[in-house]
Amino acid sequence: MSDLGAGFGYLMKGQRWVAQHGRWFGFGLLPGLVTLVVYAGALIGLGYGADDFAGWATPFADDWSSPWQGLLRIGLTALVFVFGLFLAVITFTAVTLLVGQPFYESLSEEVDRSEGGEVPESGLSLWQDLWISARDSVRILLRVAVYGIVLFACGFIPVVGQTVVPAIGFCVSGYFLAEELTAVALQRRGMVLKDRLVLLRGRRMLVLGFGVPLTLAFLVPFVAVFLMPGAVAGATLLARDLVDPDAATDPDPGPGTADTGDAPAPRAWSA
Repeated sequence: MSDLGAGFGYLMKGQRWVAQHGRWFGFGLLPGLVTLVVYAGALIGLGYGADDFAGWATPFADDWSSPWQGLLRIGLTALVFVFGLFLAVITFTAVTLLVGQPFYESLSEEVDRSEGGEVPESGLSLWQDLWISARDSVRILLRVAVYGIVLFACGFIPVVGQTVVPAIGFCVSGYFLAEELTAVALQRRGMVLKDRLVLLRGRRMLVLGFGVPLTLAFLVPFVAVFLMPGAVAGATLLARDLVDPDAATDPDPGPGTADTGDAPAPRAWSA
């Protein structure tokens, strides 16, 4: 259970890091704002169309008496919307990270630089980094889709579908959300998707402690945008310590910690 608290601690450290480096916080907001506009429109459309989908999917209930028809279709409508939110949380991060690849890679490098030690670079071009990120995101989303379909089906089980299934769904979302975020730092360290998943499975509770609270926070409108820079920073700190446990991040860095107020301009804006 201590790993759950430690994982949450990395999330808080990341938010504290960007609060102390305001220029990088503003820099990291841009990709999330662009993605938010697109997702907000999609979720509004889902909210309006979910009840029509529920009616279309349950023609066998047309002749049911009240209140059973209404209960079935209201429950299915809610389930469809929750499933949409489940997918939105996962895909929002993947799409935002893809859109903001140069932004978040620069932010992650700056976190490494401020913490001292080696600052790994992928050595790949921007287009190669984008291709690898897109390919890995699709692979992760396929895994999430499989879990989502199973959980969606289990949602029809009385009691369990309304209690246990949502809890499992948040754990699945949190785990893969953490994978997407740590990929920024781990990909720079030359780790392919298979190796990253093995690394995270070895500290599953730590990963859930980081990812599940973030997943819950992302359900609040606009919060995801403002937490993304800190989430990337926290995931970088988490990745550093997963790769090198003996170099654990000091939770209360002293006055000797590097101040990036005069750091070079973010790489994504350079020529």
